[in-house]
Amino acid sequence: MAEMIGRKDECRELERCLKSPKSEFVVVYGRRRIGKTFLIRNFFKDKYDFSFVGQHNCTKEEQLANFADAIKSYGNSNFDLQLKTWKDAFKQLRILLENSRVRRKKIVFIDEMPWLDSRRSDFVSALEYFWNSWAGNRSDIMFVACGSSTSWIVEKILKNRGGLFNRITMQIYLSPFTLREVKEFLKSQNFTWDNYQIAQAYMILGGVPFYYSLINKSLPLAKNIDNLFFSSKNAVLRTEFDELFAALFSNYEKHIDVIKVLTACSEGYTRTEIAQKAGFGGSEMTKILDNLERCDFIMSSFKTGGGKKNKIYRICDFYTLFYYKFVDNNRTSNANFWQKLSLTPKLYTWQGFSFELLCLLHIKQIQKALGIDGVMTEVSTWRSKNRDAQIDLVIERSDRVVHLCEMKFSKNEYVITSDYENTLRRRMGAFEAETGIERGVNLSFVTTYGVANVNSHSIVNDNIVLSDLFENQ
Repeated sequence: MAEMIGRKDECRELERCLKSPKSEFVVVYGRRRIGKTFLIRNFFKDKYDFSFVGQHNCTKEEQLANFADAIKSYGNSNFDLQLKTWKDAFKQLRILLENSRVRRKKIVFIDEMPWLDSRRSDFVSALEYFWNSWAGNRSDIMFVACGSSTSWIVEKILKNRGGLFNRITMQIYLSPFTLREVKEFLKSQNFTWDNYQIAQAYMILGGVPFYYSLINKSLPLAKNIDNLFFSSKNAVLRTEFDELFAALFSNYEKHIDVIKVLTACSEGYTRTEIAQKAGFGGSEMTKILDNLERCDFIMSSFKTGGGKKNKIYRICDFYTLFYYKFVDNNRTSNANFWQKLSLTPKLYTWQGFSFELLCLLHIKQIQKALGIDGVMTEVSTWRSKNRDAQIDLVIERSDRVVHLCEMKFSKNEYVITSDYENTLRRRMGAFEAETGIERGVNLSFVTTYGVANVNSHSIVNDNIVLSDLFENQ
């Protein structure tokens, strides 16, 4: 089995559940392709007392027939088992586990559980009965449920107000890889890319491990991107998008409506602005924003001095952002599209915004580079009243120092011109005047290779570079 990269905290939680003195109901969820099944298979070494995978777009009868086959296989039985209901299915699972002679916890793994809950299937009520009437009362069951449909997992399991209320003993959400974890993954595949190349790839593919497994290490990054997105209408990461949101969310069309609104504005929008542009609001908007943020498609930050309700939402999934920026309206197949675009100013503009997003997703690493990872902080975004200036990352420290972060992507050391330095001074002045902050204000630069002649610029207080973002949190 392939080497496990990252996921150390998640493995520790699984180990704790495995050794606990009570039965455990564990839910593992996260976006499509993030590595949920790989985590479970790797941790348990594919050694289960029962495992089953739901099948997409199958009838209840077909799912039950598959479940019966799994029961027969794990029970080494030739008996022709007929299951008519999910209650029957869980009864047979209980019998199988009761007949097991193992003296450790019995491991049950059900993958893609949301696909089992077809209309009028009564799957959830049967699961509730199985856990409450038997498994939950024992001390030797570890029941692991997994699935990509986040909205189903949250609504039917995690926020269940019926028989599963407060029954889930452990939730494990798999986040995308950090830059460091992507670097470790690529190293395990014998890639020799440097940090700059990895950052370029990350600003397209994000932290989804599966996407990196598709890269051909013998080809340049630009050629790989052409092969994966632009070589044909059936390019693997071009068609991936059609399944991504549909697999995660019910009512996914409105989730996409919100995504489209946010991809059109790099600065982000407030909830009110999103509702106006998307054409709906209320509890439906609240639910969709929560779903998208929970799955790391969008992120929110408070406005400096704007109150806790005045959040700004922005897209934070690189794959989705790249898709809408370059793929969605590109109707022609061009095997050299990205290689040619890589030489144009349009790419530099996009990379500038993407690098800002990269920094926002690695704030802990920035705080570590600033030497304040042990200090209480609040992170926010600032917009001037007339909206002619914005600072995407404001870090307020409990020791009354504020960091205003400027994030710049460049091939070499970043050069601060005299005009830009004057702009920065005016922006800092506006920030201090509008927020009324009476603290030390530091201007902190985050760049790929540092600020050129940093000692000649009194305005630069901190000089953070790309390699700092690859550090452990």
